[in-house]
Amino acid sequence: MSAIVETPSRVPLLERRYAAAFFLVTLLFFSWALAAQLNDVLIRQFQKALDLSRGQAGFIQTAFYGGYFFGAIPAALFMQRFGFKKGILAGLALYCIGALLFYPAAEVRMYFVFLGALYTIAFGLSFLETAANPYVSVMGAQETAPARLNLAQSFYGMGAFLGPFLGSLFIFSGVEYSASELAALSPAELEAYRISEAKAVQIPYLVLAGAVAVLAFVIARAKFPAVDEDTGPAAKGGFRVLLKKRHLVLGVVTQFFYVGAQVAVWSFFVDFAIDVVPDMTERSAAQILSVGFIALLIGRFSGAFIMQHIAPQRILSLYAIVATGLCLVAMLAGGWLALGALWLTTFFMSIMFPTIFTLGIKGVGPLTKLASSAMIMAIIGGAIFPPVMGYVADASGIQAALVVPIVGFVVVLIYGVWGHAPTTTRDGASSASNPP
Repeated sequence: MSAIVETPSRVPLLERRYAAAFFLVTLLFFSWALAAQLNDVLIRQFQKALDLSRGQAGFIQTAFYGGYFFGAIPAALFMQRFGFKKGILAGLALYCIGALLFYPAAEVRMYFVFLGALYTIAFGLSFLETAANPYVSVMGAQETAPARLNLAQSFYGMGAFLGPFLGSLFIFSGVEYSASELAALSPAELEAYRISEAKAVQIPYLVLAGAVAVLAFVIARAKFPAVDEDTGPAAKGGFRVLLKKRHLVLGVVTQFFYVGAQVAVWSFFVDFAIDVVPDMTERSAAQILSVGFIALLIGRFSGAFIMQHIAPQRILSLYAIVATGLCLVAMLAGGWLALGALWLTTFFMSIMFPTIFTLGIKGVGPLTKLASSAMIMAIIGGAIFPPVMGYVADASGIQAALVVPIVGFVVVLIYGVWGHAPTTTRDGASSASNPP
């Protein structure tokens, strides 16, 4: 298996006719990153506003990534009938509705109402991801698809940077009470404090809903160049055919573990920082996390170009090894060394999602949308790992809980070394064409 990918200079990373559409689609990556990484602030915020434990707060991610899971197949079926663009507009509409629901949720201060709003946002985002990832993949030659998707996903890093940063400024109040200080408050003072913390989310999410509505309007007016869409008779066979493609099935499993590891690390980064670094404030911790997403952006930009010369699975394997090692350092060290190691994992996670995605759906032809929906369903890992990590942290400490993401990175390593390789189906045809 050669480490070098032959990418002739005559093969462009992006075909010129797709330039405007590519720009608009990259804004989608930015928009869903903003929503996803605001959850990392909400986990801390709702512990204060709704008096939740870490394990209970982890269900924020369960609701969010559960929306991805249950939205993926409806998204694929919708787009098989109506195409990529209408799928994107449907997703943006749901995103906007979910963000608007934060206002009444903060008024009633019921956790399940907030979870319903997050579920609605994520159900819409599943449409966006099911459309955007494969659409970017077909905007040029197949051999440049991993690099092209990493380039588009770089804009996720920008949104991911702004999410915790804006959350730290406009959601976190800066008022932090210890357990003893909370106990000393009168019932009226405690109630006023929790009401204030809950309502802190209202304006930011109203602004987010407005921005999403504007993006939907721009995309509705724009022209998207036609691509080979997997509609009609050519797409028949569905999941029965896809189940014969080992590299896809293992890619879905790997994506489940990867997203679980990623979301677990980011979800409890603020808690981790406060625990391991003396005098760390939640606002400072959120801003450190936010700066970490610049590393994600750099990792994806650089990965897009590295993969034009080095096989994507080799880069994936190397980054998985480093991410595992960094989590071990964060688990066993203390202070700023532990925090720095966990912070640096973001760079090495950067190329994992888009690379697993493109390796998994490669060669599926007219079943691309269904294969993409399976990959998006794998995001359910982000719903399961955070509460597990939260309860492990409640029982054994936040550093011991890093064993949870370590398991995910080990699975990514196995896929990069072995699982990505295509096999031969029963009819004798290769399960993926042009393996990297």
